[in-house]
Amino acid sequence: MAHFVVALSGGVDSAVTAARLLAQGHTVTGVHLDFWRAPQAGATDAAAAAAEVAQRLGIPLRVIEARERFYREVAQSFINAYLQGQTPNPCVGCNPGLKFALLLEVAQASDALLATGHYARVLHPEDGAAQLWRARNRQRDQSYMLYRLTQPVLSRLYLPLGEARDKDEVRAEAQALGLTVAQRPDSQDLCFLGGRDYRSFLQQMAPEALQPGPIYDETGKRLGEHRGLGFYTVGQREGLGIAAPVPLYVLRIEAQANALIVGPRAALEQSTCRLEAVTFTSQALAQERFSCQAQIRYRAAPVSAAVQLLPAGKAEVRFAEPQRGLAPGQSVVFYAGEQVLGGGVIVPE
Repeated sequence: MAHFVVALSGGVDSAVTAARLLAQGHTVTGVHLDFWRAPQAGATDAAAAAAEVAQRLGIPLRVIEARERFYREVAQSFINAYLQGQTPNPCVGCNPGLKFALLLEVAQASDALLATGHYARVLHPEDGAAQLWRARNRQRDQSYMLYRLTQPVLSRLYLPLGEARDKDEVRAEAQALGLTVAQRPDSQDLCFLGGRDYRSFLQQMAPEALQPGPIYDETGKRLGEHRGLGFYTVGQREGLGIAAPVPLYVLRIEAQANALIVGPRAALEQSTCRLEAVTFTSQALAQERFSCQAQIRYRAAPVSAAVQLLPAGKAEVRFAEPQRGLAPGQSVVFYAGEQVLGGGVIVPE
């Protein structure tokens, strides 16, 4: 039997994770991370819910206050990305840089293993590095968001819900245990917004990201005016307000000129893209050239691709079929079947 540090968010997934480990005979310490929330995001009872879960399961709970660090490393980075004309995915950076970094510190201090309620799998071969795999339930799979985790975390990490068939199974388990979080709503993708629209958040925190500006076609002809770059992402069609003989899509966001470049759908297609901040779940997987299945967004279908690593943590990805909507700031994640190899962040060509 082992000792586990379990991240207790106050939701049903983390509660059932802790309960399953206890049922297997392990000892568990709960950790609740107190992160910053946006103004007007609404009150949250997450900390109280986590405390109630810990009391019900009979485990100790440690609360780590990290509001200032979260704002600096996650929320401010989110704002800056929009100011640079990018479409950020803050969870991708928060997971390795903040959430799991804090959890790992606690686990290392007590020589413990680590567990969370994420829907993904970590395999621990006896003769090799830990491996990150997709969840059995592809609809719930969160491996894309975890691709930046590396061996210091993965070697200690266990994800008991990775084998779950569906969320109803998890809720039923919590109900049987008498946990009041059994019917607690799923958390929002952007936890710090508390369900608040990101555009109203940007309007409050960085109004310069939502200043109207010109819309041009590929020849430089002005077609209209946009409402603010924060309202748009590459590949978007809705909200342009332009009458044209063919549907128009956002091709590029030019932040310095506060301008959108639009064009027909065919102009969105790209056979290659460049990445920065490329990481691998294990350095043994970092081959100079390799083939994989590449996923260009959280809910996108993976496609065959060839990857060429470049100096300074960069890479070029060549897709077997042209892709639409390759948005700077989003991540391309590399898979070999169900296994996560690594990935990187899309940069403008």
